[in-house]
Amino acid sequence: MKKFLAIALAAASCAALCAGAHKNNSFADEALTSGCKSACLMDAYSGQIVYEDNSLAHMPIASVCKVMTLTLCFDAIESGKLDPDGTITVSERAAGMGGSQVFLQSGLKYNVSELIKSIVVCSANDSCVALSETVCGSEQKFVDEMNKKAETLGCKDTLFANCTGLPKDTQYSCARDVAVMFGNLITHEKYFDYSRIWLEDFAHPDDRTTTMTNTNKLIKKYSYCDGGKTGFTNEAGFCLAATALKDNLRLVSVVLGGSTSDDRFDSTVSLFNYGFANYCNKMILDKNVNLNDKLPVSLGRKESVSIRPERDSFVFCSRDEQPDITFNVLTEHVKAPLCKGDKVGEIEVYKNGVMCDCVALVCAEDVARADFGDNWHKIVDNWGL
Repeated sequence: MKKFLAIALAAASCAALCAGAHKNNSFADEALTSGCKSACLMDAYSGQIVYEDNSLAHMPIASVCKVMTLTLCFDAIESGKLDPDGTITVSERAAGMGGSQVFLQSGLKYNVSELIKSIVVCSANDSCVALSETVCGSEQKFVDEMNKKAETLGCKDTLFANCTGLPKDTQYSCARDVAVMFGNLITHEKYFDYSRIWLEDFAHPDDRTTTMTNTNKLIKKYSYCDGGKTGFTNEAGFCLAATALKDNLRLVSVVLGGSTSDDRFDSTVSLFNYGFANYCNKMILDKNVNLNDKLPVSLGRKESVSIRPERDSFVFCSRDEQPDITFNVLTEHVKAPLCKGDKVGEIEVYKNGVMCDCVALVCAEDVARADFGDNWHKIVDNWGL
């Protein structure tokens, strides 16, 4: 690839987008949580942390560990290892799990997607073990993969010992690692098909039903919250990893070690309100808007093609910040024929001199290959005949 042009998008105009009303301190001056031992607030898109309190402390996280259990299930679906429309036979061990459950019956076949849904909605331990055995052959092998995934994500203060979060001395995590892991989970769009469910019946193959109620009460109490994972044990206290979306800004909040259930929900609302009041996520590239300059095309009926970003791009900043936004466009040497949507390069986005995003560039139109007649007309035009 080669540099094509310094795109004619003014950095000053992008800085103006991020100008706002509130002064930002990177972290709030006062505590935003009450009754919780640890907290972290993060922008989901950039991963930038904007508030944390004791966020690296090693703590039990109870059922919040299912954030990683769900991640491996969705990863297995995307890789083709797990069929979401398929069925699995539940083992006696899985059916015998205590704590939160949907009361699976051993020996019966259950739909994979329904099992995943039961984990998201009501934190079903039996569904966790059933899926872990299917994906990796045993829960222990699944746990090994959970730890490998955590390491891949850069979570150095996390150790899983089971896929349910039931008490076990050797397992721990921290608020910052949970924020990173939950931020990764919500990149799976299918997650949100389940996380917004408040109340639903789980149908068993033997005609029983189990009513599932979402353990994340913010689905009802906070209009911007559309996902989360709760956890509670006597050891861990009341925990919650949650996400909320307002305008273009998606935040991830984690609170651990709450004294009461209300503490975790009230503290999470305070974190979200702080984030939305003081930060913004402004669009700087619109996938529906062509770049100002066209890309030269060889062997085509047209000498150039319009190009645009493959997706939108946003920059995260405080509302009173005026970041220096610059772009670098890299393109390939292209030949016709070209189809709308073909990748032809990429555009790098820099915030204050540091690359914060890289977006593919695609053709905004078709360009047919020139035939003999087209080439003849070009020759005639060039000769001035």
